[in-house]
Amino acid sequence: MVDLTTDYLGLKLANPLVPSASPLSRDVDSARRLEDAGASALVMYSLFEEKIEAEEHQMERFFYNQSIGHGESDSFHPMPDNIQTYQEQYLEHLQQLKSTLAIPVIASLNGTSLSGWVEYGKQLQQAGADALELNIYHLAANSDESGDAVEQRYLDILQELKGQVSVPIVMKLSSQFSSPIHFAKRLEAAGADGIALFNRFYQPDIDLETLEVVPKLELSSSAEALLRIRWTALLYGRTKLSLAVTGGFHQTPDVLKALLAGADVVHLCSVLLKHGTGRLSEILAEMEQWLAEHEYESVNQLKGSVSQQHAIDPSAYERANYVQVLDSYSSPAGVLR
Repeated sequence: MVDLTTDYLGLKLANPLVPSASPLSRDVDSARRLEDAGASALVMYSLFEEKIEAEEHQMERFFYNQSIGHGESDSFHPMPDNIQTYQEQYLEHLQQLKSTLAIPVIASLNGTSLSGWVEYGKQLQQAGADALELNIYHLAANSDESGDAVEQRYLDILQELKGQVSVPIVMKLSSQFSSPIHFAKRLEAAGADGIALFNRFYQPDIDLETLEVVPKLELSSSAEALLRIRWTALLYGRTKLSLAVTGGFHQTPDVLKALLAGADVVHLCSVLLKHGTGRLSEILAEMEQWLAEHEYESVNQLKGSVSQQHAIDPSAYERANYVQVLDSYSSPAGVLR
């Protein structure tokens, strides 16, 4: 029998399949179904500091700033003592997941201020989170902000929070850093326990009728997995950080390639939203079957065996095949060129 266990952030997991932050964790029953399907841990949907702030401002305007022409207006709308805030609901749900599930629960935090990252990170630890995933959704659109300043923003958040919590911290990174391996080493030196490659920044669209910029959510596809696999292969052996991949992992071959490249865990999201929680158990069974057929005794034996350090042709992960790939393409039959 193949040993599927893997180590991630110091946690011993039953297998490498971990559902990432998604609506599936908003419901205790769906979270339980993920566990029953074989999920070895669960990343909870994100706690957003901006939603906390927006709710606070809305409550303040509603209860204290109404201009209705009466000095007694506050008495018309007394502050209810049974309203549960967005933040309280999140923390309570985290506690419910912890009391219901036997697998580790990783809380995802999306902050906007340094004080917010620290304060809410502490609260998530107090509520029982086994680890924290920092979802730093920062678009470097300021022409006066250098690349080094962008990196320093991440490092400042990490160092401040690391000084206040004891649970492992994983940094969810975008693919747009100029030197990902160097930055990963800086994060490791600053105290990070792991990194997740890569965050998917949703792209706005333009409505051709109204000429408005509108939000657009597109689920991932397997084509996106290759970028994550490549950088995992380049990072493996060059850092002691735990390595997670996220974005584009839909099929069993996607998962196996990520493990061969050196990933400790593979996050699943879009595939579960598209096909249901049962798809996780199918991927897990197919993965175990492939390992057995190829005479692997464990996931650890597989892990990193086709990273850049162990690949037959290490240069294949860099520029070596660039020209060959371009020259290899030909249009489908019948297409005039």
